[in-house]
Amino acid sequence: MSEIIRFTRSVCPVCLKNIPAVLRTEDSGRIVLQKTCPDHGFTSVPVWQGLVDFDRWTKGSEPLSPGSGLSCPENCGICPEHEIGTCCALLEVTKRCNLRCTYCFADGGQPEPDPELSTMKAAIEDIAKRCGSPLLQLSGGEPTLRNDLPELVRFAKEAGCSYVQLNTNGIRLAEDPAYAEALAEAGLDIVFLQFDGTRDDIYKKLRGRPLLKEKRKAIGVCSDLHLGVTLVPTVVRGVNDDNLGELISLACTLAPGVRGIHFQPVSYFGRIPHAPGEEDRYTLDRLMADISDQAGIPMESFMPSRCDHPLCGFHADFLIRPGGGLKPLSSITHSSSSRGCAKDNREYVARHWRRPPEEPAPEGDFSDEMDFDTFLYRLRHQSLTLSAMAFQDAMNLNIERLHRCSLHVYDNGKIKPFCARYLTPLAKKLT
Repeated sequence: MSEIIRFTRSVCPVCLKNIPAVLRTEDSGRIVLQKTCPDHGFTSVPVWQGLVDFDRWTKGSEPLSPGSGLSCPENCGICPEHEIGTCCALLEVTKRCNLRCTYCFADGGQPEPDPELSTMKAAIEDIAKRCGSPLLQLSGGEPTLRNDLPELVRFAKEAGCSYVQLNTNGIRLAEDPAYAEALAEAGLDIVFLQFDGTRDDIYKKLRGRPLLKEKRKAIGVCSDLHLGVTLVPTVVRGVNDDNLGELISLACTLAPGVRGIHFQPVSYFGRIPHAPGEEDRYTLDRLMADISDQAGIPMESFMPSRCDHPLCGFHADFLIRPGGGLKPLSSITHSSSSRGCAKDNREYVARHWRRPPEEPAPEGDFSDEMDFDTFLYRLRHQSLTLSAMAFQDAMNLNIERLHRCSLHVYDNGKIKPFCARYLTPLAKKLT
């Protein structure tokens, strides 16, 4: 029997008006977010397929208090209602791009001049001051189209940003190793590499051309420079949701250069190819189930996001077995109740995504019965972190989740939750 399990607020997907919403469980166990706009009617969208126990997964998350969330996200900037500080601050340094991807949250490739270097430095100083020395993600467009990007990396570290991460498609890193070296020398910590799968048909569909060779070369360049790489696939039903196990197997062979995979189930904002139907929705629990099936990973390995809302993401840590496969570490390194503050989450990210210093491998057996020194070495050099971020769009936006976002975007002097900054109405696609 259908039952309301949560009251919240959302937006109309057409006009973005703030409206009441509910989470409702269906007879099948699926959970949908439902809302009605007085001008544009009723919307129902699946947010959970019932493949993971919803109550257990969301344990500890509080619903919106009465009267809160009424001005979100129209007047969004980090306000007293927001529940978490900044873990990662994203700064767009260009609108230009050397690809025209099917899905792009920032609608990159716009023919706009880059912001002045001085403008970017002033923004970085403001971010470092207001966001508590965050992990700074330099994004775009394609940020490597800026020749002065190494200067921005160096300036960010000097300004007090704890870590600097580059969000890139990797094309210039592959084609211009000297440029990559300049970024490394400037202090770049993490390369967040768009990497959608192990087949070129996936890239043709999502990115417009075969790119696997360039992606693999970019990883090699970064590995030679001792830069930690996190692979970032956009996961789309019917395109690459069957390739998750192969992607994980490939990542294992590329360690310690590749530190993790950060899955991003497709969301419909920015450059929207079409209005999504129910069959297009790829929920967080479906992603976990598919990874489990394809990679042989126990479902118990996955834990809710450490400081964001539990419906926003998961993380799981593994040792890479010498003969192949993954040994779960979730019971050792964290538990479902270990969600902490943004600073704790930032250090967790850095610990798992940065490349550790080189050190000699200890002598001894690398089996599951290893000694403690060998375990610590393998934890640093032969481990893999799987994580995910399920972004929200105008159809499935849940303001309860928005209030607990720690991924913030710097937008003309405002600090905004990511899903508020890139929220896009679907009016032109729904008519």
